Amino acid sequence: MAATINPPPRNDLFPFELVRPELERVEISIREQVRAFDPAVEPYVAYICNTSGKRIRPALAILVGGAAGGVTDDHLKIGVILELIHMATLVHDDIMDGANTRRMVPTANAKWGNALSVLLGDVLFSHALTLATDFNSIDICRKVGNAAREVCQGEIIQTQRRFDLTFTKAEYFRVIEMKTGALFAAATGLAANLSGMDAEIEARLHSYGMKLGTAYQIYDDCLDLVGSEEVVGKTLRTDLIKGKLTLPILNLLETASEAQRIKINKRILDQEPLDLPILLGIAEYEGAIERAIDTALQLLVDCRADLAPLGKSVHSDALAQITWFLAGLLEKCRK
Repeated sequence: MAATINPPPRNDLFPFELVRPELERVEISIREQVRAFDPAVEPYVAYICNTSGKRIRPALAILVGGAAGGVTDDHLKIGVILELIHMATLVHDDIMDGANTRRMVPTANAKWGNALSVLLGDVLFSHALTLATDFNSIDICRKVGNAAREVCQGEIIQTQRRFDLTFTKAEYFRVIEMKTGALFAAATGLAANLSGMDAEIEARLHSYGMKLGTAYQIYDDCLDLVGSEEVVGKTLRTDLIKGKLTLPILNLLETASEAQRIKINKRILDQEPLDLPILLGIAEYEGAIERAIDTALQLLVDCRADLAPLGKSVHSDALAQITWFLAGLLEKCRK
């Protein structure tokens, strides 16, 4: 299968290492944002901002900037804005999922409760949107606002459709494009825009980000089923407990025997947890994971095609390497 062909052997480091100096500047800028808040609020914002993540969205914006001719302060700034929006969504996600740890530290809701954490996510959202006005561009502000809206709408729809047997694969893909793909696509598309690239190339890079984000969410959904909390550093199995119908579960419902499907459906309709021992007892479960992985791998193949307009450079090569790195993580979910 083309999607699982190994990439050419390489000796270089993880692709984000190419832009490590710029990411360090992004990190400093994120931590400096706490000064914009009231002193009574600063400690809460600082806790979130000091919990370092992978900074995928800023890295994507910086790499596109490099591939488009040069990284500017605007590429770093859009990366900070999108990362703040992402951090706000994580605060709210943890509340909805009842998660106690993220990146191996207590979540905001575990430390301070849900009420304060909701407001903490809100101030991060509003601050990010305020920062977007620094560009003095209605187009940039609109695209940042649209991306933030898409993320929130995706979460609403996913929450609304928990334990819902009528939820389809098409709806699943639309939800994860909204809740995850939108910010990846904003990072790559807006970076192209800020580099002065034409609308057609911006659209191709937006598409790259959307497909990459969608594949990443499928990986995260598979990881929730097969990952180790000690290794991953966050609370897992929350999708099962909360009745989220992710791609592996939707695949399973398609292929399970009638008796098994009735059993799973009954638990969903009764809003009983779909715990792992039940799923492991179904022969088709492993195949459902495999097919989800293959779907994500094909998206990554399509991602690489979207990079064609950039031409050859170390930065465009790194954007391609990101897809191979994620492919490697997906393959580990088979084991």
